[in-house]
This record gives sequence, structure tokens and C-alpha cells, in this order.
Amino acid sequence: MSPTQSSKNSVRSLLLGGILPVVIFTVIEEKYGTYWGLVSGMVFGLGEIIFEKVKFKKVDSITWIGNGLLLGMGAISLFTKEGIWFKLQPAIIELFMAILLMGSTIMGKPFLLLMAKKQNTLSQLPEPIRPIMEKQFSGLNFRIGLFFLVHSVLATWAALYWSTRAWAILKGVGLTMSLIAYMGIEIFWMRSKMKTAASKIKSAAPPEQS
Repeated sequence: MSPTQSSKNSVRSLLLGGILPVVIFTVIEEKYGTYWGLVSGMVFGLGEIIFEKVKFKKVDSITWIGNGLLLGMGAISLFTKEGIWFKLQPAIIELFMAILLMGSTIMGKPFLLLMAKKQNTLSQLPEPIRPIMEKQFSGLNFRIGLFFLVHSVLATWAALYWSTRAWAILKGVGLTMSLIAYMGIEIFWMRSKMKTAASKIKSAAPPEQS
């Protein structure tokens, strides 16, 4: 499987394993109760795992994490007869992401920077700009981790005290839209840093001889 295909599968898995089970759970739960809402969401999550295994001969890591938690928390909810455990699944995933990103920064090995180097993203940049972008990726790694930490707290609060519909909106739309908006700001800031660095390098270069 090519890196491009793998990236497409990861995005699809994130959407299917994150948003659609929530929509299914919300619709079924409102009409038929928590029990059938949980069963429907869990069946969809299990179906996604089986689908990937049959079609791609491999289950994406995001699918295992998202749907694995979904099935686990759903099973606990059915056993305790409390839908709250299913609702806490998004908060747990976001907390995991926060720990991964912020922890890797504290350990001096920022996850996003390592991934950028692995995919040769930075090697395509001019040599003088690379240290600047490495610093930007390191800072971005920690800030996104902080973003997920804050959202994890909000998602926990929503699971405990909000209605199912409000919780579903936060999970299915709130995180996606807020993350897109935040990343838009980060990308704008990073491009601005790149332009500034490129201008300084250009102005410091010796003039061409005619």
C-alpha cells in the first residue's frame, strides 16, 4: 500500500470510526433508547474493522484505536447499562493524542517532527530554512497536544452533563471544525515564518556577478 493510499485510508477511517458511529448512536438512542443506540454504534464499529480487513487485508491503526475503544466502552456501557461509557470514548482518544504529542515534545522527540522527517517533508526545503521549520514543527506538536487536552476536558464535561444530541454535535462537528480553524491559523503562521526566512536568506546572499 502506497503512502498516499495509506493517508487516504487513515482519513476515511477517522471519519467512519469517529463521526458515523456517533450519528448512528444518537439517532437510534433518541428513538429506541440507549441499549439499541449502543448496539448499533458497536455493530458499525465492528463492521468497519471487518471491511478493512477484507478489502485491504490490513486494519488501519486509527481504525483499531477508534473502533477498539468504541467497542470496549460500548461493552462496558451495556454491562453497566450506562451509555456514559460510550460517550467517553471521544474524550479518551483525544486524551491519548494529547499525551502522545505533549509527551513526545517533553522527551525531546516531537511526534509531528519525526513524522515530517520520515516522509521527507523537510528535505524538500532549502537547507537554511530547515532548522526554522523544525523549530516550528516542534512548537506545533506541543500546541496541538494542548488543543486535544482542552478538547478532551470539554468532551468529558459534555459526556457527563450535556444531552446526547449536544454531545454528538461536539464530537461530530465541534472537534472537526475547531481543529480545521486552528490548523488554518497554524498554517498561515508557518507560511509567514517561511516567507520571512526566505526573504532574509535572499537579502543576505551575495549579488550575482554580471
